[in-house]
Amino acid sequence: MSNCSSCFSCNTCKSADKPLEAFIKTLPMETSHHRVESQSTKCGFGLQGVCCRLCANGPCRITPKAPRGICGADADTIVTRNFLRAVAAGSGCYIHVVENTALNLKNTALAKGKIRSEASLRNLAEVLGIEGEDVYDLAVKVADAVLADLYKPEYVQMELIEKLAYGKRLDAWKALGIMPGGSKSEVFSGVVKCSTNLNSDPMDMLVHCLKLGVSTGVYGLMLTNLLNDILLGEPEIRFAPVGLNVIDTDYINIMITGHQHSMFTYIQDRLIEEDVVAKAKAVGAKGFKLVGCTCVGQDLQLRGAHYTEIFDGHAGNNYTSEAILATGGIDAVLSEFNCTLPGIEPICEELQIKQICIDDVAKKRNAELIPFKFESRVEDGDRIIDEIIAGYVARRGSVEMNLLPEHGNKNTLTGVSEISLKKFLGDSWKPLIDLIVSGKIKGVAGVVGCSSVAYGHDTLTVELTKELIKRDIIVLSAGCSSGGIENCGLMTPEAAELAGPNLKEVCKSLGIPPVLNFGPCLAIGRLEMVATELAKEIGIDIPQLPLVLSAAQWLEEQALADGCFGLALGLPLHLGVPPFVTGSSLVTKVLTEDMKSLTGGQVIIDGDAKSSADTLEKIIEEKRSDLNI
Repeated sequence: MSNCSSCFSCNTCKSADKPLEAFIKTLPMETSHHRVESQSTKCGFGLQGVCCRLCANGPCRITPKAPRGICGADADTIVTRNFLRAVAAGSGCYIHVVENTALNLKNTALAKGKIRSEASLRNLAEVLGIEGEDVYDLAVKVADAVLADLYKPEYVQMELIEKLAYGKRLDAWKALGIMPGGSKSEVFSGVVKCSTNLNSDPMDMLVHCLKLGVSTGVYGLMLTNLLNDILLGEPEIRFAPVGLNVIDTDYINIMITGHQHSMFTYIQDRLIEEDVVAKAKAVGAKGFKLVGCTCVGQDLQLRGAHYTEIFDGHAGNNYTSEAILATGGIDAVLSEFNCTLPGIEPICEELQIKQICIDDVAKKRNAELIPFKFESRVEDGDRIIDEIIAGYVARRGSVEMNLLPEHGNKNTLTGVSEISLKKFLGDSWKPLIDLIVSGKIKGVAGVVGCSSVAYGHDTLTVELTKELIKRDIIVLSAGCSSGGIENCGLMTPEAAELAGPNLKEVCKSLGIPPVLNFGPCLAIGRLEMVATELAKEIGIDIPQLPLVLSAAQWLEEQALADGCFGLALGLPLHLGVPPFVTGSSLVTKVLTEDMKSLTGGQVIIDGDAKSSADTLEKIIEEKRSDLNI
């Protein structure tokens, strides 16, 4: 560690999580929270999206005196190209995840491995119209159907979407011409379309963004969850610990980061087997524990009822990960996808924490790459475990512990899904609909997506959530935002005291918090399934529901693909800061105004929690009025 314990303490970004903020200020090492100030001067051209560096004539920057790049591209073209490229990249990330999940299901079935939820398999197969000779044959056919759709060319419409998506939305998508072809081909076409001297039609590129949003949402989000339920078990509602308090130094602790839970299920199961536990005990530990971080930690928490022996709880979101490692209580990081910050690398090196990546798309600079291959999972899994044990022996005793056992809470409600929530309500959506109709619950807000630090760590997300529940609007959360909200205590039953009088009464009578945790960002697809079931039950289209979305602190390209799905669903979408499109008045107008007449959705930009809540509440009240409730 650094000799100067105050080197990085003076200037850190604010956090909604005050104990975490205070802890980070004491750290003798740099984190993302410290680097915010040094990166506080932003490029104005980049913020507006009017910088083009696609060819050697550039970079060209659009200004009032230079309204076109050298090739002749104007602000509308440059902004939309940049936006489409980002959405395509984000969509590609999600399609990578669903592809791997489908492959893992197929390989597990071929090997007659563990199918944790046959009910989930049979339910999905029934929706897709697939029959099989036995559970394994059925799983293979379901996986093959998903893969076949992903691999279709762009000019061949995906088939499963007709069975998975809500009929009224399908009609709207067909009318708009945004039914996607094969998901991988749509990503490929999007990247090609926004290359040098190709498409210069902003509206055509924005339509492609909506197509990518649809394929991302239905396949990358909805289907990934449904496949994971089969492999990993359905979520079950329960109370669980969250925060840095979950780190128990009596165990060899492995922090997991990413989005692809199905890639380490073999290791997860192996860690509690008798011979492996004996190895841990032989070096002085009680055994192994997985410590949740980022979205894959949220996914593990979502299904934590199935993994109580190995999983102690979710420690925090992406921008908490450096602090988690700085405690010294983590012995290894196992990563397989994004939200794994490059900033963890120097901390891991300094604290002798073993880094292992099992998917090369997430390869970190000073980490060992052991790619997950189903056929060699036994040998590779044991190799990973042995290397983690060796790392534990090398570091424990020589690294100082800097724990924060009082951080977080022990009673966050977890395991909420479209399945478990409906069961909780008595296998019917009618109780929720009745509460909405009566006004006990004014409306529903999905507060979803990322955590960021450029404008404060989870500050807008948490404050907006507090404002919404004060107005009797129940919040459903999914993504890294959930990690911040839960660590601030808003997912505990005690948080009912912060809700408006009607929502407070509902929460206390049901014993639930005013914010329900659906888990990882992938669970945005679960929120869509809830919306679909509510709309279907009432007999209306999704945009008519008193439902709004907020990705208050969106961070990355995947969030932009999520956002395009939200717009395609016809939902109002709040963002704390705009995507990099404000340099084009055309694009800005389409997203914030014209989209309402196209899909029913709209983008709302507001960095203030109270005024954002005012706007979202007004939209909910207008929708209630239109429904005569």
